[in-house]
Amino acid sequence: MRPHHALLIALLIACPLAGQTTAAPIDRQARGWAASCAACHGTDGQSQSGIPPIGRDADSILRALLAFRNAQRPGATVLHQHAKGYSEDELRRIAAVFGAAR
Repeated sequence: MRPHHALLIALLIACPLAGQTTAAPIDRQARGWAASCAACHGTDGQSQSGIPPIGRDADSILRALLAFRNAQRPGATVLHQHAKGYSEDELRRIAAVFGAAR
C-alpha cells in the first residue's frame, strides 16, 4: 500500500463523512462524580428511598446545584456541602450526566 493511501484510509476512519452524525463523547470523569450522587438519589436520579429525585433537564439541575452551593436553597441537609466541593464547570458537567439520562 502506498503511503498516501494509508493516510487517506486513516483520515476516512477518523473523520465522519459529511452529514453523518456521531454520538456525543462520554464524560467519564463527570460520570464518576455523578456516581456519588447516586448513593442517595439512585443511579438514574430517581431515588425510591424518599430522597427528592434529581429529575429535570441539565439547566434546571445546574441551577439547583448552584443554589445549593451558594447557600441560596434553604432546608438543605448535606447537598450544600457536597456542591461546595465542585466548580461551576464541574457542576455543569454533572448536571449534563443526569440531564442526558432523561
